[in-house]
Amino acid sequence: MEDKDILEEQEEMTTGGCCGDRGQCGKLDVHDWLQDVVQSSPNNDMIEVRFKNTRKDYYQNTNGLSLKAGDIVAVEGSPGHDIGIVTLTGELVKNQMVKNRYRPRGEFKKVYRKAKPNDLEKWKEAIAMEHSTMIRSRQIVTELGLEMKIGDVEYQGDKTKGIFYYIAEGRVDFRELIKVLASNFRIRIEMKQIGARQEAGRIGGIGPCGRELCCCSWMSNFSSVSTSAARTQEVSLNPQKLAGQCGKLKCCLNYELDAYEDARKDFPSATIPLESEEGKFAFIKSDTFKRVMYYICTSDRSVGGMKEVPVDRVKEVISMNKKGKLPEKLIDGVVVEKSSAHGFNDVLAEADDSLTRFDKPKRQNGNNRRKGNRRRPEGNNNRGGRPQGNRPPRAEGAKRDGEREDRKRPPRNSNNRRGNPRNDKPKAE
Repeated sequence: MEDKDILEEQEEMTTGGCCGDRGQCGKLDVHDWLQDVVQSSPNNDMIEVRFKNTRKDYYQNTNGLSLKAGDIVAVEGSPGHDIGIVTLTGELVKNQMVKNRYRPRGEFKKVYRKAKPNDLEKWKEAIAMEHSTMIRSRQIVTELGLEMKIGDVEYQGDKTKGIFYYIAEGRVDFRELIKVLASNFRIRIEMKQIGARQEAGRIGGIGPCGRELCCCSWMSNFSSVSTSAARTQEVSLNPQKLAGQCGKLKCCLNYELDAYEDARKDFPSATIPLESEEGKFAFIKSDTFKRVMYYICTSDRSVGGMKEVPVDRVKEVISMNKKGKLPEKLIDGVVVEKSSAHGFNDVLAEADDSLTRFDKPKRQNGNNRRKGNRRRPEGNNNRGGRPQGNRPPRAEGAKRDGEREDRKRPPRNSNNRRGNPRNDKPKAE
């Protein structure tokens, strides 16, 4: 099996995606924009290596190997060796080390060699064992009664060591757990605690926006998110809508927070009511980027509907109220309706392709199909749509051809209907 085929299988197992032209598609991928530029310092022997799309480390190429992004290499482990993918070479490696604040403990770890077929086979076996090991370790945690959850397992390339990522609310004594795991899997155990957001990034998923989770696709640094971000953007404080798949507040609440805070610097406080000769008005909502605030009258219900007031006008009314003055009107204009406020048009109702275009018409009731209930349009006495031609108008009182004279029916006898023979007998006196 070629190195490229094994690399693609590893990418599918670890990231669930497809590989690009350089054999990488993970969120820790770095674009080398100096790859076509001649290196000014040929003695730069540092390279960046990625493991399972969630962990990176920096190694020194002491053997002078010709490496490029996408190569699979065997590097120094603790103990043994590990297998990883080269993500960056050249001068940008030092910039990445400064950016990530990387400080080695002692000397830099070394690159041993390019991965051999035997190394790749063992690496592939280690990756295949990770899922079953995670399931079994969760069962062991449940048996020991520990309040923790094993989120992911990562084997070292030579299958001599395993990293167990766990989540726990408080402090956990897992000394007994390490003994049981070491006896079950016959490997060296290393425990690493991660948060809920890191776990969601390792597992992956689809967000409510329909796209892949940010923590899984590109985000690696997680900043704290508070409910004040939702209040500033006037988002509904619904915990079910504000929480992501990790159970914490969505990271995307911070994306536009700076723009909202900058635009709302000169907005007056929403707790200050406005007073005019019309009555007292209370704040309802605001449109930050339109720079308008919506108020409703609370003292006089005859002044109905929300009123759209610009921010400058709100400041002016507040300053007048502080001086004891009342403006004649809060604002001159029409009361804002819901449709006009949002500019909504029912496009489906106007178009021919409505949602009910494939529905079968309801069958009419039998009483509606009687001849007597059918009405012809007024002014159209022509049956069958036949042309009248130049026929002269019919005189009043004239009869049509074949029309019979109206016969006067004798009054019906209530006691003699339909010729009932029983009613024809004379009554006894």
